[in-house]
Amino acid sequence: MTHAVKDTRKRSTELLVLIYFLVAVVGMGSVLGVLTGPDVWYANLVKPSFNPPNALFAPVWTLLNIMIAVAGWRIWRLSPKSLAMLLWAMQMALNWLWSPVFFLEHQPDKALIIMMLLLITVLLFIIQAQKHDKIASWLFIPYAVWVGFATILNAAIYWLN
Repeated sequence: MTHAVKDTRKRSTELLVLIYFLVAVVGMGSVLGVLTGPDVWYANLVKPSFNPPNALFAPVWTLLNIMIAVAGWRIWRLSPKSLAMLLWAMQMALNWLWSPVFFLEHQPDKALIIMMLLLITVLLFIIQAQKHDKIASWLFIPYAVWVGFATILNAAIYWLN
């Protein structure tokens, strides 16, 4: 097998894995958004003045999920068994856990704990990813800002209700 054929196969495999990351992260985010979207309970909660309109969440999360997927893929390509990759997987689990706890179980206190753990995990990922791929690390900066804001919003909703 020639070097060019090996390179083509490697690029094809990497592209397929990127597609997998995108489908998994964006797909699961979309499914959770549909299954656990705001309901009557949420509509009746007292919310802080800085609560964004509901219509903002889907486009923001779609963009963030694309960035999360690409960052995970970049780390997977370079160091699939690294602490950065473990942190990436942990933040995904926490990310996916938050919506059902908040919106389905109506437990903003437990959701706040999950959100704080998510923020810590995202920040640790940024630090660890720097060692492997600066782009992957930078892709998480907007996510960290959003999760920080979401943590404050979750805390405010908990305290107001």
